[in-house]
Amino acid sequence: MDLAAIVALAYGLYYRRHHRRDLLFAYVALNVGIFAVVSLLLVQRVDIAVGFGLFGVLSIIRLRSSEITQQEIAYYFIAIVLGLVNGLAGAWPLTALLLNGVLLAIMYIADHPGLLGRTRQQVVTLDVVHADPDLLHADLESRLRARVLHCVVTQVDYVRDVTVVDVRYAVPKTAPRTTGARR
Repeated sequence: MDLAAIVALAYGLYYRRHHRRDLLFAYVALNVGIFAVVSLLLVQRVDIAVGFGLFGVLSIIRLRSSEITQQEIAYYFIAIVLGLVNGLAGAWPLTALLLNGVLLAIMYIADHPGLLGRTRQQVVTLDVVHADPDLLHADLESRLRARVLHCVVTQVDYVRDVTVVDVRYAVPKTAPRTTGARR
């Protein structure tokens, strides 16, 4: 059941939407490893201190890389939870099945492109310093060809005439494609 759940999460949801192969492997490996350790702990009837030690080991995993988005950290968390749920709920398979379904359904809905798919975040480096926030806003909208929702200047370099801005924006709806007549 755990294998089916992590395949649905990693391959069915994450990879089809985000196409990042390296994290796909990490999600599966993390989930299967946690499932195996939790299952072993339950079979061996180990002291609760060992369980807390497991969580201590998990806390060592550092997810503070700029290469990993908050969205991808959420997938890490769900991969961990699926491993724990399926490892702990061996005596209650229906409970595990229900929790797997709820977790996967929530991830499907929360990460669905139709929900918030038009909103983007990007760090933009401009080759100009704008003293007027309205001019900065207009310049960003012109360059991104999108409606700027929020922007924060994170760095200004007057020597090189550079501004770094963290921008949240909404991409416009694309016009439907028209197909030409076939010959």
